[in-house]
Amino acid sequence: HFPSFNSLQSGTSDEDMVEIAGATLDFSSTDDVPPLDRDYGSGGSYGAGDGSNGVPKLMDLLDEPVPGVGTYEDFNTIDWVREKSKDRDRHREIATKSKESALALMKSISDAFSGWLLMLLVGLMSGALAGGIDISAHWMTDLKEGVCLNGFWFNHEHCCWNSNETTFQERDKCPNWKSWAELIVGTNEGPFAYIMNYLMYVCWALLFSFLAVSLVRAFAPYACGSGIPEIKTILSGFIIRGYLGKWTLMIKTITLVLAVSSGLSLGKEGPLVHVACCCGNILCHLFTKYRKNEAKRREVLSAAAAVGVSVAFGAPIGGVLFSLEEVSYYFPLKTLWRSFFAALVAAFTLRSINPFGNSRLVLFYVEFHSPWHLLELIPFVLLGIFGGIWGAFFIRANIAWCRRRKTTRLGHYPVLEVLFVTAVTALLAFPNSYTRMSTSELISELFNDCGLLDSSQLCNYANVSVTKSSSDALPDRPAGQDVYTAMWQLSLALVFKMLITVVTFGMKVPSGLFIPSMAVGAIAGRLLGVGMEQLAYYHHDWVIFRGWCSPGADCITPGLYAMVGATACLGGVTRMTVSLVVIMFELTGGLEYIVPLMAATMTSKWVADALGREGIYEAHIRLNGYPFLESKEEFSHKTLAMDVMRPRRSDPPLSVITQDGMSVEEVESLIAETSYSGFPVVVSHESQRLVGFVQRRDLVISIENARQRQEGVVSASRIFFTEYTPPQPPNSPPPLKLRGIMDLSPFTVTDHTAMDIVVDIFRKLGLRQCLVTHNGRLLGIITKKDILKHMAQMANRDPDSILFN
Repeated sequence: HFPSFNSLQSGTSDEDMVEIAGATLDFSSTDDVPPLDRDYGSGGSYGAGDGSNGVPKLMDLLDEPVPGVGTYEDFNTIDWVREKSKDRDRHREIATKSKESALALMKSISDAFSGWLLMLLVGLMSGALAGGIDISAHWMTDLKEGVCLNGFWFNHEHCCWNSNETTFQERDKCPNWKSWAELIVGTNEGPFAYIMNYLMYVCWALLFSFLAVSLVRAFAPYACGSGIPEIKTILSGFIIRGYLGKWTLMIKTITLVLAVSSGLSLGKEGPLVHVACCCGNILCHLFTKYRKNEAKRREVLSAAAAVGVSVAFGAPIGGVLFSLEEVSYYFPLKTLWRSFFAALVAAFTLRSINPFGNSRLVLFYVEFHSPWHLLELIPFVLLGIFGGIWGAFFIRANIAWCRRRKTTRLGHYPVLEVLFVTAVTALLAFPNSYTRMSTSELISELFNDCGLLDSSQLCNYANVSVTKSSSDALPDRPAGQDVYTAMWQLSLALVFKMLITVVTFGMKVPSGLFIPSMAVGAIAGRLLGVGMEQLAYYHHDWVIFRGWCSPGADCITPGLYAMVGATACLGGVTRMTVSLVVIMFELTGGLEYIVPLMAATMTSKWVADALGREGIYEAHIRLNGYPFLESKEEFSHKTLAMDVMRPRRSDPPLSVITQDGMSVEEVESLIAETSYSGFPVVVSHESQRLVGFVQRRDLVISIENARQRQEGVVSASRIFFTEYTPPQPPNSPPPLKLRGIMDLSPFTVTDHTAMDIVVDIFRKLGLRQCLVTHNGRLLGIITKKDILKHMAQMANRDPDSILFN
């Protein structure tokens, strides 16, 4: 259930936007909440008919489930064990019923089919949204430079397609497409026209970014950023209500187009994963099986993350691997097949929309097929080292900047910050044609190999008399004047992109990181590639070139270097390996180059890991203090459960409930005095022998419900967690039986269990808390938050940063 948008508008002053939906929420009570009974419908046999001993007949809470029991508060962790066993019970029930009647059999078949149907819908919806985002972003990016007279809804390329007067040499110039200077001043030449175009470019950029940040601030504060760190946290079992809601989806889709078109240094790939997960979450509400079970819903979200990458890059298999390697916490085989199917449907939908107009799915299709030589692995590894160093530098700088934004006045003015960064970006980007074009176009041009017909500056080599061979591949040629100019411009673009991306990622607009990191790598790669090409041309008699680079042959492909560089930089920032290589060769169609891509990715991961342990998403999770237990981190300290559990030696004893001795009033005062999310149930205060565990939320709901619906329940009524109610004195008020909401099988460890084993149990089973016993007596409790605080202390970090702030 999503909050209405008023509750998302936690306040519209700039200050409230400081951190996602306001950092003032008090999370002291969310010390991970304990589990509930597995199923409220399972125990109808407990003595509901004890009316014989003169006590009015008890209303057993198990006769019908109380609404709200078994659900979770916002900013809490779900209990995977309980959710999975709830689903198994549901499954068992359907399976036994299906043997009884034809109708029940149909129900069981539709239940089995609902998962695949849901995947189909997620794929269709995400594919359609992605197509829309691509088309509108392309159109609005071109709008900054000019407008089409045939119809303002055509972008530059489509406008010139329809024109009959377009020549091949000047295919970018056609009478129907007018730049703003031509429309306003009447000419496109001269300094005045240049200033006019410059002004319009900056104004449009500012307008787009202002709209984006204002919409995010007013309607959906959760729509900012890339969304992948939060989705990782949600998939690990955390609940952030409204993060995947209708408003977030609507606003994120609109503002993503605006943010990309404003020319800021950001991509749309990360946010598309968030958009796809929103689709998955919203569509889950159509199916009871997924609506009522948080663990099942997370399986759908894992598949939706795969769909997001599939539509962002047109790389369905890369998407499935990305979900498996980077975002998912729990990824059973069934989810793998479903992700595969959903990614396929989404890619098919996107292909039928055909947003790039080239009837290809992929963003940057390359057509070079010249073989690479073994010695070229040396520059490829160098690119890998560059990617690793840049990745580690970027993470450090970006986290330092984001921390500054959180702790200083800067964070109070998100709108001004976005406008300022946009203004700087637009002013610096316009003069350089490589930064003026959209980042995806830039990467496309850098990946491209020079053929005979290319009109790009990068391909303006001095012409050598070409004996036309059968292939389109041209021999290596000396670089012309234009190539040197292009090299200068690219070097400036490289510095500009490196610096501006650090400040842009993490602002209050939707911002992805894939495309800017790839741009940095592609520019560096192309520069190195052209350098190698000229080296081979002028020194083909050197030992390294002698064997394979005869004069007049095409031996070095600069576009390939750009591709390898892009992979290396993206790998250095995100630390992906397998999925990254697969995404890259699906993206470019360059199957021959898997080995160079693998070499660069591996090198960049090693170098980046040596300089800093975590990738950008893990760093952002840590910065925001989300309760995320990283499965890649090793726990190497020799501590025991009793060192981590609470209460500590100086603390007051653990708050517990006895199974048959407490009245409603005592339990209510215990709830009022403490802020814990659950209480162990023991036989008696003296023996401290454990019976089970009950959750605060369920206790409150059940007592309220009983006061309303059960006659005679007053503050003096006794609460029983035992199976049978002992006979009551004749004139006592009727007791309240709450065994149904108690978890009878809480996880326990002994006080001497090594902490690394406890951490493993929490990771692999997805627990939210674990009880600590000694000789069968209850000693204390360990929650997920205690573990995270302990790990932070061991790593000499501030343990209080593990609050969702």
